[in-house]
Amino acid sequence: MKFLNDMALFVEVVKAKSFRGAADAIGMPNSTLSRRISALEKTLGLRLLHRTTRKITLTEAGQIYYERCKRIVDEAKLAQEQLSEMLTQPSGVLRASLPVDFTVTYMAPLIAEFAKLYPGIVFDFDLTSRWVDLVNEPFDVAIRIGKPENSQLIARPLAVLPTYLYASPRYLDRSGEPAKPADLANHECLGIMKADTWTLHNGTNTTKISIGSRFTLNSVGMICRLATLDMGIIMMMEKIVADDIASGRLRRVLPQWRGAPVSACAITATRLLPAKTQHFIKFLQEHLGKV
Repeated sequence: MKFLNDMALFVEVVKAKSFRGAADAIGMPNSTLSRRISALEKTLGLRLLHRTTRKITLTEAGQIYYERCKRIVDEAKLAQEQLSEMLTQPSGVLRASLPVDFTVTYMAPLIAEFAKLYPGIVFDFDLTSRWVDLVNEPFDVAIRIGKPENSQLIARPLAVLPTYLYASPRYLDRSGEPAKPADLANHECLGIMKADTWTLHNGTNTTKISIGSRFTLNSVGMICRLATLDMGIIMMMEKIVADDIASGRLRRVLPQWRGAPVSACAITATRLLPAKTQHFIKFLQEHLGKV
């Protein structure tokens, strides 16, 4: 890199036809610039410039070297410009694994906004609840709820979302409404996967409750649907059940308590990401928590 920089300095000196003119143009002390060019000549073992008190001229070797340097420096500048353009307007196929219900409810409006900002990106989304293999499967990023199972992966936090307890009015009429967290032990509590405890807090106290259910599920949508069908109490992010709350199919249970917050994160196999992936993750970090 230093050698390329010295070549660029040499080109500037030749263009300006003086050390002082070049030094003023690039913002470098004249003495420093002169030493750098002298060191370049020593490294090459060639005299590149004839120096006089009034002007500088190229030697024969200097003319050949200048033509080659100018071509290399121009190509480097063009490459830098192209890279800058790629970073500001990334393109290509963005392959992402996304959780179904969370994506439909929280991320869909953000994805539409992101797509408008970056028309050069094509989207290949796989909506699934499984933990995909980012090392061996062709995904740029996976958006997941909770901590990654593989500690070797890179997890970038996107948002922390609160959760609350909900149930249908008919379920509560039939089974009774819990007055305190301990009462949940006597209720059908629909948890995701094989969760057997819920952690609740009210701003002052925190308690962990053992829960039980006849259902083992890995679908947020199915859990919410069962709750609207009077099958039990759920702990869920508010936006996921917003329509059910508005329609009266569900209502808050133990409203003074809330569940453990849910963390959404972007998971990648490496920290070295293409521009399209960097921009997607940054956009979600800036906007997801505000949805």
